[in-house]
Amino acid sequence: MDASEPENTPFAAVSAQTTKLGRLYQSYLDKSTPYTTYRWISTAVILALFFVRIVVAQGWYIVCYSLGIYLLNLFLAFLQPKIDPSLTQDEGLEDGDAGSSLPTKKDEEFRPFIRRLPEFKFWHSATRAIAISFVCTWFGIFNVPVFWPVLVVYFLILFSLTMRRQIQHMIKYRYVPFSFGKAKYNQRSGH
Repeated sequence: MDASEPENTPFAAVSAQTTKLGRLYQSYLDKSTPYTTYRWISTAVILALFFVRIVVAQGWYIVCYSLGIYLLNLFLAFLQPKIDPSLTQDEGLEDGDAGSSLPTKKDEEFRPFIRRLPEFKFWHSATRAIAISFVCTWFGIFNVPVFWPVLVVYFLILFSLTMRRQIQHMIKYRYVPFSFGKAKYNQRSGH
């Protein structure tokens, strides 16, 4: 037996194929990065197919509810800044440094809005969750019998309370997580 010979075990072969598929998957993700609109349209189509499957099959409501909670969690992480201004403001008051909050006047330093969950990771996680949920609807073990109107009402209440709290936080700390509606300056004028 030569020591320089590579080991050809079944585990090594499976590991090599898994690595190859992972690289292929990552290359397709990298190629899709600039096509934001098309990525979100494809996610919306997959979500619509999922909802059609739920309505036609008349079941898997708990899978749908779980997906809704997960997507709400992702959306909230997408809306929040990477560094929470309420936490940095509280820390600044403890240390005696009150200058760590977001700028509130024209002469203060501009700090761009950096999301806690970037758009691409939000899209990727949401699409993957919808695909997994769609696959779950083909297995009877996930079809837990529940009274679906209670889940819908509970989700709507949870959504409204969570979004109200998030909007109040955005107003209190004066940040807008979206770029539309913000002032755009002409590059030629030097602003």
